[in-house]
Amino acid sequence: MKLASSLAMFLTLYACSFAPAPKETARQKDKRPNILFAISDDQSFFHTSFAGSSFVNTPGFDRIVEEGVYFTHCYAGSPGCAPSRSALITGRHHWQNEQSGQHASSWLKKYVPFIDELEGNGYRLGRTGKGVEPFQYARNSIDSLWRKTNAAGIAHSEIRYPENSGLPTTDGITDLDYFANFEFFLKNIRKDEPFFFWYGGYEPHRKFEKGSWKKMGKKLSDVKVPEFLPDTEEIRGDLLDYAVEIEWFDQQLVKMLNYLESIGELENTIIIVTSDNGMAFPRAKANSYEYGAHVPLAVRYPEKFAPGRKLDDLVGFIDFAPTILELTATVPKKMLPISGKSFVDILESKKEGLVNASREYSFTGRERHSSSRYKNWGYPQRAIFSEEYALIWNMKPDRWPAGAPQKYDTQNSTSLLPQYGLDKNGHYIPDAAFMDIDDCPTKTYIIENYKNDSIAPYFDLAHAKRREFELYNITEDPSCLKNL
Repeated sequence: MKLASSLAMFLTLYACSFAPAPKETARQKDKRPNILFAISDDQSFFHTSFAGSSFVNTPGFDRIVEEGVYFTHCYAGSPGCAPSRSALITGRHHWQNEQSGQHASSWLKKYVPFIDELEGNGYRLGRTGKGVEPFQYARNSIDSLWRKTNAAGIAHSEIRYPENSGLPTTDGITDLDYFANFEFFLKNIRKDEPFFFWYGGYEPHRKFEKGSWKKMGKKLSDVKVPEFLPDTEEIRGDLLDYAVEIEWFDQQLVKMLNYLESIGELENTIIIVTSDNGMAFPRAKANSYEYGAHVPLAVRYPEKFAPGRKLDDLVGFIDFAPTILELTATVPKKMLPISGKSFVDILESKKEGLVNASREYSFTGRERHSSSRYKNWGYPQRAIFSEEYALIWNMKPDRWPAGAPQKYDTQNSTSLLPQYGLDKNGHYIPDAAFMDIDDCPTKTYIIENYKNDSIAPYFDLAHAKRREFELYNITEDPSCLKNL
């Protein structure tokens, strides 16, 4: 019996030694990292809890920072969304991209985004929320020179919160369920390939639900008002409504991180979190100042990027495309020449502070933000940021920087609406003046009180014509008030 048992064991082992190995899946073979790219809409650098904001709580962003790297000097491609996203996705300054770098214009096929190159290299693409917008994509054969699909990728699902769910928490927030769409992509679209997923929040873009901060338990006393805005209860409340929307964007990010962790994909996924431009308040968004162009940036990938580092290197949105191409081992074949430079060397360095001293400057600028002047004229700017200074060139200083103080009457194009958009009772008429500033309680308050001696200086900061050149010490004067 012992001999028979030993012989059976030997034959079993012998047979197993020749058994075929378990079939390796495509995902097991392809260990290239996934990328989750999260971009909020209109959030200034100063408004994360990690940056020290007293009234914004961002645990998702803070986790990325603590387990990754944090950039203190990241500048958007433009202080407006469409041109900024154009620079990000092409690796080229928006003024190099013709109409495909301008707000609410058309996207030409020849401006190939880096995501197309990733797809050609075996990456599966997905998106939820705001992509590379607002642009017009091809509607029919007449638009033969235009791209058909969003330059940030295809949204494979449009899952929304049920009507009676109580979510989202305010009327200003979209009912699009960002996390559910991300989960759908991973379960149904991704398969075994590495993925690039674009999470584009519509928050904290205007309009906010006025007073939403009250039901979220926020306090006016917690707010730090930027020096270029008057410190009043109306404006503190507006800033808190803005904070509510930042926190919603961050909560969705937390859900995505937790889900990636639960399915064992977090450690092989590079997480990049930023915003397209600064906050939608007077003298911020659509202005090449710190609060308009300086945006948050954190990157997590502990396997290769030593965590817990704060980096002072200057990076801009034109640097994102070459960085992501390098991280994914993708050689571009269709993109037009890239102006940006990869910052993978900075990410992979073990150093803190300034890693690559050759990165002395970052560039931003604008052409036209919205239709807010005669014949749709813009307010072209170029701005150069160093670690200490911001130099701004206002190319057409004879024009109004925030848009014309009077607008043509949409009901009668031969007449103008009242000066500053104020009716005979001194109340602001919606969408009536200075249209490069999003209509909001802060804008209304400043315009309606412009004759008040204490408010007049803030009115001028936001609306008055500016000198051709402006120079600010941004370390000492982040509100950009003292033109040197």
